[in-house]
Amino acid sequence: MTRHFLSITDLTAKEIWQVFALAKKQNKLVLKGKSLALIFEKPSLRTRLSFEIAMTQLGGHAVYLGPSDIGLEKRESAKDVARVTSSMADMIMARVFKHKTVEKLAEYASVPVINGLSDLEHPCQALADLFTIWEIKAKIQGLKIAFVGDGENNVTHSLCLGAVMLGALFACGSPKGYWMNKDIVKKAKKYGSVLETVDPKEAVKNADVVVTDTWVSMGDTDKEKRMEIFKPYQVNKKLMSLAKKEAIFMHCLPAHRGEEVTADVIDGPQSVVFQEAENRLHIQKALLLWLI
Repeated sequence: MTRHFLSITDLTAKEIWQVFALAKKQNKLVLKGKSLALIFEKPSLRTRLSFEIAMTQLGGHAVYLGPSDIGLEKRESAKDVARVTSSMADMIMARVFKHKTVEKLAEYASVPVINGLSDLEHPCQALADLFTIWEIKAKIQGLKIAFVGDGENNVTHSLCLGAVMLGALFACGSPKGYWMNKDIVKKAKKYGSVLETVDPKEAVKNADVVVTDTWVSMGDTDKEKRMEIFKPYQVNKKLMSLAKKEAIFMHCLPAHRGEEVTADVIDGPQSVVFQEAENRLHIQKALLLWLI
C-alpha cells in the first residue's frame, strides 16, 4: 500500500521514532536510480535544499518543478499532474498554498506524496523540530513545548500534533482570533495535553522548549494589523526568563529579528535554530527512506 505524508499524524508515534532512528544512521547511496519530483507553488530555502541534497546523498535524483513549470490547478489539474508525475518519478514532494491541493495529488498519485508545506500543516518541519528536541533533551515525553505568536499557523499545527503524540505538553500563547485550527486541537487532544491561552507568559512558564514563527506568513495581507497585535508575543530575554533555565529556543526560519524574536535570543546561547535547520536534511533523508 502506498503511504503518503500529508500530516504528521500519517505516521504513528512508533513510526516517528523509526524515522528518527533512520536519521541517526545517516544511510548513503540506498536510493540509487530513484527519483523525487519537487513541486513548488511557494519559494523555499530549507525545503528545496534538504530534499535535493537528501536525494543526491542517497544516490537518487531530484527534479525541481517551479510555479511557472506546471501552473498547478491553473494550466493543469492536480489530478493530471499526479498521474503523469507518478508514472515517471518514485516520489513526489509538494509545497503548496492549499492543503486540499496536496490531498488531491495524493489521491491520484501511485507513489508516496510528501507535504512540503500547506496552509494547514508543515509536517516535515515538525519532524525536524521534534528530532532536534530529542537530540538535545534526550527525551520528548514529559517536556513542555511552548509556541508563542500566530497559532493559526501550519508549523504550530504540525508541531502541536507531533508533540502530544510523543508525550509532550503543548502550550500555545496567541491573541484572540489567531488560535490554532479547532479541528487540529480536537485531534491533538485525543493524543495528549494541549494548553491554549492569550497570555504568552502562561504559555512559556516552566517550558523546556520555546518556539515562534514569523508573524506575517506568505499570503497574509494584513501586515500592519498583525505587527500591532503580536507585539506582546515577541520572544525576548524577559519572556525566555520565564521558561526553565536550560530551555532552548527554536524557529523554523526565515526569522525577522526585532519582530517575533529579538537578536539576543535567536543569536544567543539558548538558540538551536541552525541545528534545527540542518536537521531538515537528516530527517528528509530518513523520511524518504522510510516511505520508499
